[in-house]
Amino acid sequence: MTANKEKRRAISREAARRRRRVESEVFEDLSRLLPLQPSVQAHLDKPSVIRLTLSYIRMHTLLKGETGTKAKASHTLTCGQVMGRHGCDGGREEKENETEDVEASEETNLYLRILEGFLIVLSTEGDMIYLSDNVSKYMGLTQNELMGHNIFEFTHPCDHEEIRNNLRLTAEEVWCGAKRDFVMRIKSALTHRGRSANLKSATWKVLHCQGRAKVCVASSTVSCLLLTCQPLPLSHTLLSKHTFTSQHSMDMRFTYCDQRMTLLLGYSTDELLGRSIYDLCHTLDIKLLTKNHLNLCLKSQSVSGQYRMLVRGGGYVWVETHSAVIPSVRPSKSRPGAHQPLCILCVTYALSGVEEPSLQLSVDQIVQI
Repeated sequence: MTANKEKRRAISREAARRRRRVESEVFEDLSRLLPLQPSVQAHLDKPSVIRLTLSYIRMHTLLKGETGTKAKASHTLTCGQVMGRHGCDGGREEKENETEDVEASEETNLYLRILEGFLIVLSTEGDMIYLSDNVSKYMGLTQNELMGHNIFEFTHPCDHEEIRNNLRLTAEEVWCGAKRDFVMRIKSALTHRGRSANLKSATWKVLHCQGRAKVCVASSTVSCLLLTCQPLPLSHTLLSKHTFTSQHSMDMRFTYCDQRMTLLLGYSTDELLGRSIYDLCHTLDIKLLTKNHLNLCLKSQSVSGQYRMLVRGGGYVWVETHSAVIPSVRPSKSRPGAHQPLCILCVTYALSGVEEPSLQLSVDQIVQI
């Protein structure tokens, strides 16, 4: 009786070993199919293989139906070459395709360098289907560590509702390529020296996300968001007289502004001190500025988007403002560990000349003679 029991156990152990061996071989074969470097493939665990495989399958579905023009080849390459390389009928055609791929790769790398940020493709559920490989430069986490995970695992809980609202797409928005523009906080494993640290000690990085809704060519049931993510604050270089800086109290009243603002808008420094920036904003853009102000109060950094500032004497100028809350050295009494906000620093870029100079929309624009 004991001998039979031991025999059954031995058979069961051998079957389990055989099953694990077959499973490992399947995962090894699957990892080799992924468009990754062999050194990366060798260090993938089983959950990572499943996660990356599902991401590449979803990306393949999104790109399905794209055909071989140079522009589409560039787009395919940008998205990680997830469609793989297809066989060609002749050596000449294969050589031409390789040349196009090299050119597209160089073009893609150029775009990413200019961008000062990274590219991300999100499903409507928040899954990170694809990220450009330069994401590690900004987050300290590699493309392979993030792909397939859900964006909500890495973003600030207070931003989840706003992210869900932006992921929520109607059929009309998908087909029209609806625009998205929002600010979110995401975990960053980068230290102040630019080195990667443990995710448990990660800090929050503020990202300005802009993009459009996209729909799969072959299957209209598959939609996603294609976003560019730029970390804030951006590098504010005062390149010309068309850029000016200002400081504000937390209710957006001017406490300082440089002389460039006088040259651009005609208001003197003295008459602006103590005035609210809302007094100089076009009425139709108040909602946009209010959203920017709320982002500042909650997330400490924000980008306004394009809005109109009124010019002394009449008309308006299109501008965009990049803002950050400057903390005081004194700790906050209401929030232990936090610092009391000192002021809001704004860098404003003039995007146009004076438009409709004969139009006066505010009593502040009337010049006293």
